[in-house]
Formats: sequence, structure tokens, C-alpha cells
Amino acid sequence: MALEFSDSNFEQEVLNSDTPVLVDFWAEWCGPCRMIGPIVEEIATEYTGKAKIGKMNIDMNPGTPMKYGVRSIPTLLVFSNGEVVDKIVGAVPKTSITDKIDNQLA
Repeated sequence: MALEFSDSNFEQEVLNSDTPVLVDFWAEWCGPCRMIGPIVEEIATEYTGKAKIGKMNIDMNPGTPMKYGVRSIPTLLVFSNGEVVDKIVGAVPKTSITDKIDNQLA
């Protein structure tokens, strides 16, 4: 199951993570976000123990999306060693997301 990231736990869970992290920035009212939500959940299950996969509701956590320049959703950022190493904007196929994570695991 995907983790729930927030402005308050972002540094601990994402920036200080020992493994790559995928953050899905989303909102309840966003149609494309609802389309990729189940895909993100599947990826979270498949990558258990290899990478952290989580979601951040931008309406409830405005600080972090602003800091990382998230202007449209869904935006998925891949972090490694506390840095953004990849970005996906919009609803994309599952393989487009897993390829980005796999690049950080190689």
C-alpha cells in the first residue's frame, strides 16, 4: 500500500530515505490522478522493500508541492539521496513509472 506523505513527514520519509522514493502529488478533484492512483498502489506493493512509494494530497499539504514547483497534477517525482532525479507529469502507463524507479535501483 502506498504511504501517505505530508509536509510534516516529508523530510524524514522522503529526503532522508535510504531507498529511492516515488511521490505522487494528487488531489481528490483531479480526474487523471484518480486514473493513476490504482497504478501507484500496485507499484507500492511490487516495490516493497526496494523503494518507497507514496502519495501527497496537495490540498492538505501545500508547502512541499510549492517547494518543488508542482504546477499541474498528477506530478510524480522520483527522489534518490534526497534529490529529485526524475519527474513525470500527467497520467502515464505503468511501465513509464516503473522504468524511472528501476533506473534508480540499477
